[in-house]
Amino acid sequence: MKIKVLFFVAFLVFSNCKIFGQKEEYQNPILAGFYPDPSICRVDSNYYLVNSTFAYFPGVPIFQSTDLVHWKQIGNILDRPSQLNLSGREVWHGIFAPTIRYNNGIYYMITTFVYGGGNFVVTAKNPAGPWSEPVFLPDVQGIDPSLFFDNDGKAYIIHNGEAPDNKPLYDGHRAIWLLDFDPVALKTIGPRKLLINGGTDISQNPVWIEGPHIFKKDEYYYLIAAEGGTGFNHSEVVFRSENVYGPYENYSANPILTQKNLDNSRPFPVTNTGHADFVLTQNNEWWAVFLGCRPYQENIYNTGRETFMAPVTWTADNWPVINVGFDVVRYSYPVPNLVKNKKEDFPKNGNFEITDNFDTDQIAKYWIFLRTPLKEWYKVSDGKLKIQLQPEVLSGDQNPAAFLRRQQHLSCIFETSMEFKPKTSGELAGLTAFMNEKHFYVLAKTLIDGKPAIALYKSNSEDKTGMELISSSVLNDNLATIYLKVEINGAVCSFMYSTKSNEWLVLKDKIDATYLSTEKAGGFTGVMLGAYATSQGIPSSNEASYDWIRYTGSDQIYFK
Repeated sequence: MKIKVLFFVAFLVFSNCKIFGQKEEYQNPILAGFYPDPSICRVDSNYYLVNSTFAYFPGVPIFQSTDLVHWKQIGNILDRPSQLNLSGREVWHGIFAPTIRYNNGIYYMITTFVYGGGNFVVTAKNPAGPWSEPVFLPDVQGIDPSLFFDNDGKAYIIHNGEAPDNKPLYDGHRAIWLLDFDPVALKTIGPRKLLINGGTDISQNPVWIEGPHIFKKDEYYYLIAAEGGTGFNHSEVVFRSENVYGPYENYSANPILTQKNLDNSRPFPVTNTGHADFVLTQNNEWWAVFLGCRPYQENIYNTGRETFMAPVTWTADNWPVINVGFDVVRYSYPVPNLVKNKKEDFPKNGNFEITDNFDTDQIAKYWIFLRTPLKEWYKVSDGKLKIQLQPEVLSGDQNPAAFLRRQQHLSCIFETSMEFKPKTSGELAGLTAFMNEKHFYVLAKTLIDGKPAIALYKSNSEDKTGMELISSSVLNDNLATIYLKVEINGAVCSFMYSTKSNEWLVLKDKIDATYLSTEKAGGFTGVMLGAYATSQGIPSSNEASYDWIRYTGSDQIYFK
């Protein structure tokens, strides 16, 4: 695999070097693209971070760092079909809001499998795995469970749940609950206790209190949570108590993080901020990781909810506040007071170009699948990615032959060299820009009226194939090798092909990319780009072979 990171002089001055006496800064988001709902913990001098994955497999990537800035993906917590079978799940179902914690030599990850059994916990002695089979927790209702280990050896689960007596006073009325937890038997103990009813001020009808975490500092237990929903009104709030069971006092200056009151026309906005988790470094600095979005117009974005980081400051009366001194979430902050570690496996942010030549037997960890592969339809050998065409399609609810990675920039290019000869009109192979079952594009080689052609499809739930042909070009011959390219620039995307390297022909120029946005497609994920091969419902022995796949991303904010 070849990795080429593109640096710009202005960018270096802006965020990457100590120049002219300025303190070195890191850049946000620390994980660009669809990496939502971050949770973080520290073990000695190592930091571990996890994210939601919904209906993608493997589930819950886990990253390691020593400086909070440079992250290496050391594995995926749910990497076996026995742990996570996503068959039949819609894209926005699956794994919600994992929390990672450590206690007495054991790592714990607790999360919600939406429409798949509810809340469960897994454990490991090594954060890189293997992780245990899930242990489901039937007494933990709702979503977004978190673990808290107290200094006295006791453990607790905190989670979002229904309103008291299951009688909501208004739409969006939820509550935060706590249960005692046995971390050895992995069972809850006794009845649950109500910690927060509704949110910061129930007389104001606060909505969607969720994503709770508890930590202890000095004499107080602090409970942080998201409020306002995951859209434009998203925020992070804090409460505290001298007893883990409460009562919890609402911070009068809540929220401690939000962007909802800012001018929508501000340059390079970060929106929808919230769902935070805190970590204390070994040098007594507090930091928050949280999700945010980077819209390219209004509140329209394709890159999903991303992981940002900002410092936490404590007020004189001992309340934590994120991003003190600034209204807007910044794209750079001074680096944490930690030993720098630049040993990354692949770029997570900034402007970069990365080409996978498939020159190792192991696939790179940035590749993921739509739902759980229950059979082997791909292999990497002889410097090629070989995909056997599958009957499953992107518009279905099973595992199609789609080899995917995240769109991490507002502007990017995704291209490949592919060898494929379709045998029937139903066979096609190429590239996809995929948001969900009802919002995707496919650029592929296929047969049209018995002739080889390059075709562009758009999802269409009213068509029996789940998509409609919107443009095509007949090829002069059925040469095996074809080059395909997808270019995305904010609200528009273009689709190109070539029979010779770098001699591109435009199949369709500047079509609507907002069609793939969260605003229009819905859900909680982000756009995926990848290789896709299907026989559209009919078994096939045909195969598509990809020589290389290249992703190039460049955002103006990174070379401002």
